[in-house]
Amino acid sequence: MSAVPLVGYSSSGSEDEAEAGARVRPGAEGRSRRQSPLPSQRLPVPDSVLHMFPGTEEGPMDDSAKHGGRVRTFPHERGNWATHVYVPYEAGEEFLDLLDALLCHAQTYVPRLVRMEAFHLSLSQSVVLRHHWILPFVQALKDRVASFQRFCFTADRVKIYTNQEKTRTFVGLEVTSGHAHFLDLVAEVDRVMEEFDLSTFYQDPSFHISLAWCVGDARLQMEGPCLQELQGIVDEFEDSEMLLRAYAEQIRCKSGNKFFSMPLK
Repeated sequence: MSAVPLVGYSSSGSEDEAEAGARVRPGAEGRSRRQSPLPSQRLPVPDSVLHMFPGTEEGPMDDSAKHGGRVRTFPHERGNWATHVYVPYEAGEEFLDLLDALLCHAQTYVPRLVRMEAFHLSLSQSVVLRHHWILPFVQALKDRVASFQRFCFTADRVKIYTNQEKTRTFVGLEVTSGHAHFLDLVAEVDRVMEEFDLSTFYQDPSFHISLAWCVGDARLQMEGPCLQELQGIVDEFEDSEMLLRAYAEQIRCKSGNKFFSMPLK
């Protein structure tokens, strides 16, 4: 977000969707013609049965209060799976110490900022796949990146981002070395997107690790003195040059509740 190793599943009934239609048993029609019809009497249906499955026709309802006020970029539809391709970043203890220092300072400007739960560098926008296209899509990705070797990159420039709808703001660390390797990966991911008639990545991407986020457009509060002070914290952090250097060792695709991993050579 198949020969590709499956990294993880979470519980969901999405993949078990099936349309069930009413079926007439063989011979049932013949028996009804031979037998005397029963009086047309209907027993009342208990309230406990009537209310056993509320809202089954409407489908799932989004409640932004359950996930920090975030709003879907696209509406949920049964059988559609939000899909995203990225390079995962494994955070060590020292990186989390730096993140705590950055977040503590940033919250003096924007108190509603919260820390990211996991870290990555995006190689695609979030797109929608029908369930039956997930495995062919992942296999196409695997074929495209099969020859890529892992590479080193550095992400040490603090930058403020918003999503396209300006409904969320992010504090990130932008890649300052290794940019060309990420562009090569995106070129292959984009080719797969085009094969499946999906949106390709941004024209001039800023590859970055998102550290914290908040609801709304907070750029005015964070760009300027806040951004400069955050960069100062990074520059002065002990061994930050080595700390913020990492290897891109795999590409991961998240589609709905499924995770697929494609190791680089």
